[in-house]
Amino acid sequence: MPTPLNKKSTTAEIRQRFDDDVERFSNVETGQSATIDAPLAMDLITSAAVDVTSPIERVLDIGCGAGNNSIQLRRALGSDFSADLIDLSEPMLNRAVERLSAENGGNITPIASDFREADLPDSSYDVILAAAVLHHLRDDEDWQSAFSKIFRLLRPGGSVWITDLVMHETDAVQELMWNRYGEYLVSLNDVAYRDKVFEYIDREDSPRPVTYQLELLRRVGFAHVELLHKNSCFAAFGAVKSA
Repeated sequence: MPTPLNKKSTTAEIRQRFDDDVERFSNVETGQSATIDAPLAMDLITSAAVDVTSPIERVLDIGCGAGNNSIQLRRALGSDFSADLIDLSEPMLNRAVERLSAENGGNITPIASDFREADLPDSSYDVILAAAVLHHLRDDEDWQSAFSKIFRLLRPGGSVWITDLVMHETDAVQELMWNRYGEYLVSLNDVAYRDKVFEYIDREDSPRPVTYQLELLRRVGFAHVELLHKNSCFAAFGAVKSA
């Protein structure tokens, strides 16, 4: 049986795992290998952000990890921006600041915090990125609150772009896609690696279907919602706030 929401890893436990895993998240060319199509998804969300949003002068990267998505956005945009980088893990933040500073001359502010608790300015961001982080949200109230906060933080005309692990609405489809994901993980390494990834997903994560998230984006106020890509248990999507 899946781990119930009230038995999932605490924020402190999740922080500790990421503190010890910085190197795996520090390759912008490959992204995180356990994520199917990570480089493609990263390219799609950053390209969409550039094409949809102008100007891009201030960015919030939620769960920034080692900075891959902000770096890719800077490369796609071709000009500097101010970046607020938020992550539970200070080692991740330190690496993200170091790597993004090498490519971006704008002001970079690291914020060691849970996004849900961070004091951030409303209507201030042109673009918000959230890659492989929202699956740590728990119950419906948590999801509603987080998506409402994202909407509130964006300025009119701003956009949010998400890549993440997703579940499925139908049990049979979930089993099909989970098996396909397991085959992918075995192809990367072996059965033990697959089992390790599945174990920490069950312990830490509580993803929702992409359909649930697209509907929630509309419900909290976004005027335009876009599904950019989906493959097995991973999706890239976003939304635009009315100007």
